[in-house]
Formats: sequence, structure tokens, C-alpha cells
Amino acid sequence: MISRIRLTAIAFFVGIMAAFPLSAQQLPKGKITPKLEPIAETKLLMEGLAHANFRGLERNLLKNPIDDQSWTFARGQALLIAETANLLMMRPPKTQGQATWFEHTMNMRTQATQLAQRLAKKDIEQSKLGMTQLAGSCNRCHQTFRVPVEIVPFPAPDAPPARKV
Repeated sequence: MISRIRLTAIAFFVGIMAAFPLSAQQLPKGKITPKLEPIAETKLLMEGLAHANFRGLERNLLKNPIDDQSWTFARGQALLIAETANLLMMRPPKTQGQATWFEHTMNMRTQATQLAQRLAKKDIEQSKLGMTQLAGSCNRCHQTFRVPVEIVPFPAPDAPPARKV
């Protein structure tokens, strides 16, 4: 029986293939240089990808016990956060702070990638430590660029998932 996640993934890839019907033979001859262009706003990437996957990771790490599918899914969420950092690198500030922006986004990518490696080993304590380190990376960037949001890993049940600083 195909799981819902696999069925969703198959439907997603079929949809992508339908959206881009050109085969390799139909592409123009010669060198093609893609132009990377940011489409979504930075806030949308942060709320829709980074924060959503961070909270999903928390939910998976709070399960007791954590089943194999949850470990795998959590690893995927960490990798999506790392890929979000790649997308953020396409959106540096226009005026100043570009070097700092790149430093912070590369750190976010590194922390999320290391977290994915810990999750692959199914090490709960190291994974939770990785979540704390990733949150610290996010918060350092937010403080630098005066984003009024603090990421708190594993907040108390009555605390909001993100706080104004």
C-alpha cells in the first residue's frame, strides 16, 4: 500500500513534469545559462519554508517513541531548511550588509545540514542540540537585521512559537 506521503510526492513530480513538457531533444542547441531570479518575498520563505519546517521538526522530535518514518521526514525538513538558506542567498540586502547576510545564510545552511546528519543517525539528544544551534543561527541573523522574531526551540506548551524581540 502506498503511503500518503509517497502518493503526494508522486503527484507533485507528475505535476512538475506536466508544467515543463519540453524534453531534452526539444531544448535549443548550445549553451544554456539559467538566470537565478528571486520570486517569493523573503518573509514568505521564512514563514512558509524555514519556520514551518522548523516547527514540524519539533513535532517529530517530541514524539515518544519516534518511528522510522518520522526520523526520515524530520531529516527531510532539516534539508528543506538548508535549501531555504540557499534561496535566501539570492536575496541579499540591496544597500548594505551583504557580506553579513551571506555569512548568516551560510551558517543557517550549515546548521540545518548538520542537523540532518544527526537526524539520519536517529540521535535524539544530538538532534535536539542541533535544533537549538539552528535556532541560535536564525536569531543571530534576526538580531543583526532587526527582524522582531525570536525562534525558541521546544517552547513550553503555553508559549507562542515565535516571540517579538
